[in-house]
Amino acid sequence: MSDVSALQHLINSLTCLPSVGKRTAQRMAFHILENDRGAGSELAVALSSAIEKIGHCQRCRTLTENDYCRLCLDKGRDESQLCVVENPADVLAIEQAAHFRGYYFVLMGKLSPLDGVGPEELELDKLDAILAEGKVTELILATNPSIEGEMTAHYISQLAVKQLINTTRIAHGVPIGGELDYVDKGTLAHAFSGRQQY
Repeated sequence: MSDVSALQHLINSLTCLPSVGKRTAQRMAFHILENDRGAGSELAVALSSAIEKIGHCQRCRTLTENDYCRLCLDKGRDESQLCVVENPADVLAIEQAAHFRGYYFVLMGKLSPLDGVGPEELELDKLDAILAEGKVTELILATNPSIEGEMTAHYISQLAVKQLINTTRIAHGVPIGGELDYVDKGTLAHAFSGRQQY
């Protein structure tokens, strides 16, 4: 009977992952137990270690094992540019795809009054303090193009206006290699409204 409860506990635990429902969690659990117990043990150790050691950077709030992340400690970056993103995965995506050499501020979410997420939960006072230091001349808003992301970008742009800081927004629109008839109406409308001189 204890084997069943341990198995069920594993399945239930795996459902905490994004996009993992009950059936996917079952497949994962059975795969680990039937085919790869060694990898399962390694996963358990890595997960336990990461939970114990990884916290948030005291300045930009991304994930790090130290008080400050490697990007915030890099003096070769441009302190006049600050890019605001929703989560640490966004930092990684920009670092891998763009040639951005400024610093970041990670919101760890987006404003969502219906979910009880306001400026305090996102610690926007910390962002305001960074802007008040006077080093940032361009604030780059890289929140997602959802309703909450746009609301968050607007709120943050008002913080920048108070400090007389130039605010820009990353472009959203049709992806490279995309076909117009497969692009949703909202994305296409946003692409048209944000068009530039060619």
